[in-house]
Amino acid sequence: MKVLLHKEMTMKKNINQLKEVRKVIELENNSFLTDLYGEHDENLSKLENNFGINISYRGNTIEFRGESEPCQTASQLVLKIYKKLSKGEKINSGLFDNFSKKYSADNSEKLSTVLIKTKRKNIFARSSNQSKFVGLIHTKDLVFGVGPAGTGKTYLAVACAVEALLNKDINKIILSRPAVEAGERLGFLPGDLKEKIDPYLRPLYDALNDLMPEKALEKYLEDGTIEIAPLAFMRGRTLENAFIILDEAQNTSSMQMKMFLTRLGRNSRMVVVGDSTQIDLPRGERSGLAEILSIMPKTKEIGNVHFKNKDITRHSLVTKIVRAYEKNGREIKNKA
Repeated sequence: MKVLLHKEMTMKKNINQLKEVRKVIELENNSFLTDLYGEHDENLSKLENNFGINISYRGNTIEFRGESEPCQTASQLVLKIYKKLSKGEKINSGLFDNFSKKYSADNSEKLSTVLIKTKRKNIFARSSNQSKFVGLIHTKDLVFGVGPAGTGKTYLAVACAVEALLNKDINKIILSRPAVEAGERLGFLPGDLKEKIDPYLRPLYDALNDLMPEKALEKYLEDGTIEIAPLAFMRGRTLENAFIILDEAQNTSSMQMKMFLTRLGRNSRMVVVGDSTQIDLPRGERSGLAEILSIMPKTKEIGNVHFKNKDITRHSLVTKIVRAYEKNGREIKNKA
């Protein structure tokens, strides 16, 4: 008697110029699904967290979405455990932990190389996408890093800029952000214009403070070697021999993004980072980041990395929170 019907479907679609895989398996016998999924879907949640993918199901049909390799490995693991159950073997949730840890260990061997060297610390990759991101920054003139909060996009970009300055590859670092209000009114904040704007730029200051000695940073800020300014201050400039970073790029308008990208001068590098799920623009206004990713020319001078939930390096709760919002967004979209 056949106990397993295995049906796989792989569909690739273009998301921000990168490929995402959708893999579906269909199990024939529903009797083992409770043990397979775990109490409150605990086993599937473990796979999501450890493999950095999204898993959903309807009855005996399970869908895996994310990068090709982890989707393939996770689906094979589910099938392997399902076969054990169909043979009458007992399993426990620890089996999912063991396989997931082995997968993480196999991948962690690739992340032991120093990526960035600064005076205060050596920086290692915490995920394959972080490693890819830094590699592209080292070799491309323009790099886009897009993904959820906590994946290290801004920090790694600033670290690369500091490294380039210390190595005398460039003469100046320019860090910029759009001063878009995230639920607050700029005019109601206390102080003069600089004091109103500084809170928007604080994450950039924090990264620099972590990477450079305090006195050296103060000197560079005073003499203009490092410049931190709102995006509006970039208009009309040509930025040469510089490392230029645009943070929170999802909050740029189409015109702002065009203005920023066309500032790129000779012997300069530019990095654009943002999170497409946290757009604070007025309703109906299209994000400049979304637009450029859809029309970006295909050329070897441009690199692009789309970070996933698995790349989040903050508290483990951040990953769970991001996943909860994503799941809720999919459910709302499906009901619409």
